[in-house]
Amino acid sequence: MDNNSNRKIILFLMDEIGLNESSIELGLKLSIKNNTPLPILLWNYGILTIEELDQFYTFLFQSK
Repeated sequence: MDNNSNRKIILFLMDEIGLNESSIELGLKLSIKNNTPLPILLWNYGILTIEELDQFYTFLFQSK
């Protein structure tokens, strides 16, 4: 994933979902450490609701 895609994802999570920067940083670090997709990790840790997870996946699939 390129840097521009990462930036779009982070901006989406902050602007549309309302996550703060520290939650996103934690999610990214844990995602890399556990080799888990970021959306699933955020949902698994209760950072995203199931509705927000759906919104996140919709955004990801539309961004391709």
